[in-house]
Amino acid sequence: MSWKIKRRLREQLEREQGYFSFPTGTRRAFALVYPNSYFVGMSNLGLHIIYDLLNRRGDTACERFFLPSDEEQREHERTGTPLLSLENQQPLHRFSLIGFAVSFEMDYFNLLRILQLGKVKLLAAERGEQDAIVLAGGPCATFNPEPLSLFVDAFVIGEGEVVMPALMDAYDAAVRQGLSRAELLRALSKVEGVYVPSLYAHDYDASGRLCAIRPAAGAPSRVTRQWVRDLDEFPAHTVVVTDDTEFNLYLIETARGCGRHCRFCMAGYCFRQPRNRSLKVLEKEVQEAKKYEKRIGLMGAAISDYPEIDALCRDILAENLGMSVASFRADSVTEELVASLSRSGLRTITLAPEAGSVRMRKIINKGIEEEHLRHTVDLALQAGIRQFRLYLMIGLPYEEEEDIKAIVDMTVRLHEHIRAKKEHAQITLSINPFIPKPFTPFQWLPMADEKWVKDAMKTIRKGLAPYRSIRIIAESPKSAYVQGVLARGDRRVARALHRAFLAGGAKSFKRALKEEGLSFADFLQVRHAEDAVFPWDALDMGFPKQYLYRELQRAAALQYTKPCFSGCTRCGVCDTMEERHVSAQT
Repeated sequence: MSWKIKRRLREQLEREQGYFSFPTGTRRAFALVYPNSYFVGMSNLGLHIIYDLLNRRGDTACERFFLPSDEEQREHERTGTPLLSLENQQPLHRFSLIGFAVSFEMDYFNLLRILQLGKVKLLAAERGEQDAIVLAGGPCATFNPEPLSLFVDAFVIGEGEVVMPALMDAYDAAVRQGLSRAELLRALSKVEGVYVPSLYAHDYDASGRLCAIRPAAGAPSRVTRQWVRDLDEFPAHTVVVTDDTEFNLYLIETARGCGRHCRFCMAGYCFRQPRNRSLKVLEKEVQEAKKYEKRIGLMGAAISDYPEIDALCRDILAENLGMSVASFRADSVTEELVASLSRSGLRTITLAPEAGSVRMRKIINKGIEEEHLRHTVDLALQAGIRQFRLYLMIGLPYEEEEDIKAIVDMTVRLHEHIRAKKEHAQITLSINPFIPKPFTPFQWLPMADEKWVKDAMKTIRKGLAPYRSIRIIAESPKSAYVQGVLARGDRRVARALHRAFLAGGAKSFKRALKEEGLSFADFLQVRHAEDAVFPWDALDMGFPKQYLYRELQRAAALQYTKPCFSGCTRCGVCDTMEERHVSAQT
């Protein structure tokens, strides 16, 4: 056992405020794991929510684990020290429940590394009666758990505040009854929102296409996503305060879900319906944040869409606190919001037009026009903000060369608009290859090939080269294609992921796929038939698959879909969830 590792963990804990600590053995131990560094993980609000939820149960001690740095990993290996928890420096393999919060596909490799460092068997099928039950939740688990199905015993589908209390109660009951591991997993599968992959068989046809998903006897035919109906019942904010985070903010969630119907956005479909917290609850959380004297980071799909954003800004500034937001909608931004951000020291405004042409924005149903961008830029310049970041995608469905050139033209027009006001500003384009994600209208379509993506980037760089105040940041196409396979893959990808991890990680992934008789094209270059079976079809997001296909047809026809509104019945989420809520109450 390395005292150096233990000392580092204790020193990290000493720099925190608000953590929970219970004597070892007095409560059931739950390992909450973020498959990335402490610096990144402690900026994840979902981690704080589940940590607080579990520790406030009278029977659970939730302790945190993170991916150590490369140097620390070498120390673990050199000394034979297993991965240790932050709170009590307990080995990961001693926890009976291990829960991963998974937000990004590229962290799948880190998940396996953490199990390895923690001396936990990688493959679920090889774990015995005395081994931990490994859980996973978060966006990646909700959208497509199959690439992790070899390693994770059970997935939380939806929002943890609803699922975790019932899951923990079911686990406790199973342990008291002395159930075997297989019986325990069957018991967990009875909990709404819990998906146990070992209870579902995937069938393939002669061409290698997934053709059926068969639940075992007694398993639900589909697992229904769970979500919080009233956010005020579950305040979401920073619980453990530390300076050692990516953002160094006190995070407060204003709203959850989005009803804008952007056709590329997985979160927009899978976290419906849109819900807002009351201003009264948010004001209480602002008061809680005050004692830490940190800037407040407002979290939500689109902060500017929060109906009482101006009042919330006034409340934050009245307490002499600063504030920050990740991004907001250019068509709903207010002068008071921009002014408040400027007063708080924010120097960069982030906007997401996603595409340069009107045609392309109609296809993806973005609803942002250049006049909205110019208006927001004007508000920012007036408030003294001189840096702008624009999120854009290339390789979108039905994209043509003119749509790529339109990105250049739109950026130049915005640049000239700023110059006409005799202002100097920096424009940064953050450009990513588009990945057609599960549970979106574009799930039937292929990802653009690598040559198209590279040629598009060349066009954009060449077109904007004369402008020194315009900067371009672009994601590597190679990384995007790995991410795409992990996002859209089936259980065969889990085997390739395992093989790649043992061979060295993400750099070995393409070769590992080939060794499994697969390729990137098998998952990214296929245009699926309307009745195709997807790996994620055992999950129910609350709306029918046909609804998404109609949206795909509307995209091809350049038809606009209005945002969610009161009384809307288009996708069926609100009706379906209301029926289930009433049924549960009765």
